[in-house]
Amino acid sequence: MSTLFSESFLDRPRRELGPGAVWVPDWLSLEEQRWLVDRFHEWGRGPVPPRAAKIGSGEMSVQTVCLGWHWQPYAYSRTATDVNGNRVLEFPDWMVRLGRKAIFEATGDAEAAANYTPDTALVNYYSDDSKMGMHQDRDEQSTQPVVSISIGDTCQFRFGNTLNRNRPYEDIALASGDLFVFGGPARLAYHGVTKILPGTAPTECGLASGRINITMRVTGLDD
Repeated sequence: MSTLFSESFLDRPRRELGPGAVWVPDWLSLEEQRWLVDRFHEWGRGPVPPRAAKIGSGEMSVQTVCLGWHWQPYAYSRTATDVNGNRVLEFPDWMVRLGRKAIFEATGDAEAAANYTPDTALVNYYSDDSKMGMHQDRDEQSTQPVVSISIGDTCQFRFGNTLNRNRPYEDIALASGDLFVFGGPARLAYHGVTKILPGTAPTECGLASGRINITMRVTGLDD
């Protein structure tokens, strides 16, 4: 067999789950993943620490730290009024460039990539038993795509339709380094994480256990 393509490429090809929803496996190198894990640890030191957002009387099973805008169900603000009242970290310029690179990778549209300017990121940490129920990302005023990057343990990701949490949906395995972009007709599709697969992270990714998920969005909000 030719060595031009790795077995990973053959087993996990790039896929379009539907119009506007593109999955690009192995998008980030291990070096890039380690670098992002280091940034995650920096963000976790404040000024706003990771926290489990409260929904009703319960808490989400993921820990979230935000950049640019602070998200709490179901609104954005510049300060973390539900944590310690501090202003969240600014959205870094390098992440804007990363988001544009992701859009170009997913769409091949240079103009759309150049015009993509995310201003917030929800960075979620999933432990072994974390899950996320089916939901829509609809707290943003903009309909620009969501860019999602996975690092660490593989998760079972469920991507559904725009009408309800039920079928039709598809389960895929998002692994460390994978990119998933959904916009256009898929922008308001219901999606969630049904389980984490412990021990599946590559040892060189920089994360000893669990999963980091970086989701970039364009809020469409003004200060």
